[in-house]
Amino acid sequence: MDEPRFKKRTLFLALYLVFAILPVYWMVNMSFKTNEEILSTFSLFPQHFTIDHYRTIFTDVSWYSGYINSLIYVAINTVISLLVALPAAYAFSRYSFLGDKHVFFWLLTNRMTPPAVFLLPFFQLYTTLGLMDTHIAVALAHLLFNVPLAVWILEGFMSGVPREIDETAYIDGYSFPRFFLTIYIPLIKAGVGVAAFFCFMFSWVELLMARTLTSVNAKPIVAVMTRTVSASGMDWGVLAAAGVLTIVPGAIVIWFVRHYIAKGFAMGRV
Repeated sequence: MDEPRFKKRTLFLALYLVFAILPVYWMVNMSFKTNEEILSTFSLFPQHFTIDHYRTIFTDVSWYSGYINSLIYVAINTVISLLVALPAAYAFSRYSFLGDKHVFFWLLTNRMTPPAVFLLPFFQLYTTLGLMDTHIAVALAHLLFNVPLAVWILEGFMSGVPREIDETAYIDGYSFPRFFLTIYIPLIKAGVGVAAFFCFMFSWVELLMARTLTSVNAKPIVAVMTRTVSASGMDWGVLAAAGVLTIVPGAIVIWFVRHYIAKGFAMGRV
């Protein structure tokens, strides 16, 4: 009875891995082919191996600047999101006040709203303030979605910390900033890692706001990748190489916070 069940699970796992890895492999495969080979032949391996597409990305300022711009506003957004979410999550986990549940639910509704809903208000506001085509514009726009998620994740981790730790620190003469930075945050470093990961990933892959609120100076890589059509047609090889390089930052972040994410799943907050 157990052996057929084991075989079924193994089969489903193998199918899942195939369907999950196949698109990534095919993109890597295309990135080392010429455009002519991509359009003319169907092969599992490059027949005319080339790194010209990667050379184009690393030498063309319009391409590599897209990665730099994306990393800048993603880093700004992640840092600000955590700075805002940490004290807010602490308040929700430690204090009860009138309307606390309603405020918490309202925060989460922002996360469930499509970015297109807020696109026009942000566009008009930033045009008036002169923030269009700046890194801070995209970073601040993404706060509307990342802060609620970070608060929700951190509140779950903070609720698991006994209140006695707070009381003991106050008795020992710790000021709140000192207690929060030196004692409390190390206790929830897993939650900080998980929240930072999800803030990073949303801001890294979000396209609509990033493309609309930027044009030249702060144009992210996701916007650059949508503009690869030239007079000779679509540059499939460069687009595939850009896709491969776009996966790399997310993979690096996942590698460093993988244990924290597993702990978040165990707590039911991820």
